[in-house]
Amino acid sequence: MRAYVFEPREKRRASLQAELENVGLQPLFVGEEFFETGLAPLSQPGSEHRAILIGESADTHRQIRAVRASGCDNPLIVLRDFRNSTDTAAALDRGADDVIVSPIKGSEVFSRINSIVRRFHGHAAESVSVGEVTAYFDGRDPIVSGARIRLSKREHSIFQHLALNSNKVISKNAIYDAVYGMSADQPFDKVIDVYICKLRKKIAAASSSGAQYIETIHGRGYKLSAPEEEDIQTLEPLRAAMPIEARI
Repeated sequence: MRAYVFEPREKRRASLQAELENVGLQPLFVGEEFFETGLAPLSQPGSEHRAILIGESADTHRQIRAVRASGCDNPLIVLRDFRNSTDTAAALDRGADDVIVSPIKGSEVFSRINSIVRRFHGHAAESVSVGEVTAYFDGRDPIVSGARIRLSKREHSIFQHLALNSNKVISKNAIYDAVYGMSADQPFDKVIDVYICKLRKKIAAASSSGAQYIETIHGRGYKLSAPEEEDIQTLEPLRAAMPIEARI
């Protein structure tokens, strides 16, 4: 998971970076100009889950207004040095999603971002079930037919984006941007297809029905959804004929 971080104090950046990276967050530190010219990319599909973390400064409220005025719905969390109920209320009223007071812990930031993202997508709980698949939004790998399947970092990022938008068609560009949009060394265009193929194989091998669950909607993208009953009935005899070692 990636996050834009505004922290004007150089001494605070190193410790904040260490905390965030320790829990798998990838911080991109930005300057004042970000709130003037850097917000446009965040309005693109696939970017809505990238958090914006704003550190202590005299311009915090103006920066919050700028983010929301630009149309960005991204999770926005203010990082404060000291507790101040009046200032916290003002930040929330201006559009911040949350305020965290020092000491800043990466695990708390990660959990609060996840909470905001899943609610943005309409998920109040920590997980969502799609047929035999249970997807978690707190970093855990999914469970398929009662067994946990292990995903690589990239596989997990792509799967979680599909899970957040379960039963909806997500374009390959949106998935690509969600996973690689802030990366300095973006891979070749077919990489999403490769990871989707790997995810399908892992899900199909673990599911009792043998269903892949990730559907290609030609010309539009991919969709994580439960298979139709008739599709399951077609798959079951094929799975029963598979060697046991091919199912795990």
